[in-house]
Amino acid sequence: MTSSLRERPARWWHAATLAVVATGLIWQLVLIVQNTNVLVEANGTAPSTATRVVRFFSYFTVESNILVGVAAAMLLLRPDRDGPLWRVLRLDALIGISVTGVVYTTLLRGVVELHGAAAVTNALVHYVAPLMAVIGWLLFGARPRLMENTLVASLIWPALYVAYTLAHGAASHRYPYPFIDVAKLGYATALRNGVGLNLLLVGIGALFMWLDHRLPARPPPETAARIAARIAASAGTTNSA
Repeated sequence: MTSSLRERPARWWHAATLAVVATGLIWQLVLIVQNTNVLVEANGTAPSTATRVVRFFSYFTVESNILVGVAAAMLLLRPDRDGPLWRVLRLDALIGISVTGVVYTTLLRGVVELHGAAAVTNALVHYVAPLMAVIGWLLFGARPRLMENTLVASLIWPALYVAYTLAHGAASHRYPYPFIDVAKLGYATALRNGVGLNLLLVGIGALFMWLDHRLPARPPPETAARIAARIAASAGTTNSA
């Protein structure tokens, strides 16, 4: 399929990805604000709405899905988007959502039993969004684009996330995931697990970079504006000749 013919399928795919992410995150946030799926504190009281919202946005899953949603929205508006910062954002979205799917499936699935709407939103953000993000990149690219400096820059966000999680946990005495719970594991084990998370992200990022250079090239889908500009330039060259 040529670059120009891939524009419409690419836009539809990015729109669907954005819809999945937005539905999952907004629905989860509504449930949290409505206090329908809240763990009661040790003192028997429910946390405030503001506290629940802060905790919601403190999950790696939520932040990864936000990155995927932002990337999908930007690609929906302009499938041929490019630039150094954009490449870092796209790679962060890919490695973040991949780790979300892998860690949840292998370590966290079954930790909390979910039913009804909570189970649906959980499936959207942990299963559907990771699959759509990775498949979308495989189908539409663009590649090759990833270099070593892109991978290095993409690790800033995960490192900041671990630092924030430890600082927020020290202040609130609550941690989003059991493998980084300082209260139960101690700082040494929690830090080791945080480093392990970042090493996993490095490994997945390196895998994406390897695939970026080994899979068949996927130039960005041409937008209507680019096609028109190319035709106009071609016509101008012909007339001058």
